[in-house]
Amino acid sequence: MVKSYDRTEAVRYAREWALGKNPDFYFFGGIGGDCTNFVSQCLLAGGGVMNYDKIKGWYYNSSFDRSASWTSVAYFMKYLLRKEDSKGPKGEIISLSEVEVGDILFLRQNPTHFNHSLIITRKVGGRVFVCAHTNSALDKPLNEYFYNEILPIHIININA
Repeated sequence: MVKSYDRTEAVRYAREWALGKNPDFYFFGGIGGDCTNFVSQCLLAGGGVMNYDKIKGWYYNSSFDRSASWTSVAYFMKYLLRKEDSKGPKGEIISLSEVEVGDILFLRQNPTHFNHSLIITRKVGGRVFVCAHTNSALDKPLNEYFYNEILPIHIININA
């Protein structure tokens, strides 16, 4: 079964928790970063269905019982772009000019790999604004970030 992604609810959650930490989730800020954990929470709020596959899934039960894709930029990106129709949110690569509120951005801020996840919370004309964790940001203009490469992911739907 496929259901719609509730972009409004994902963005509402992002704005509510951008400058705080939801006590239902561990904060990974001091041990590698919290950006993907935060964006995963936003997608869950937007109707995300957890996928409890221990190897290819996307889920969070606790800081010690979670999938790699819940907190790792590389694994989260791979999970969203998967070909199979397994449970959970699914995305596709688009251009930055095509992004919508509720879509996800991955930034490569170093020479070798993508290392930061953000959620788009506003788009005004051609300007994109995001919420993020690790370095907390609420509706921060994307042009204030340094990056070598950007990968915009449009969330297509949620497989339930």
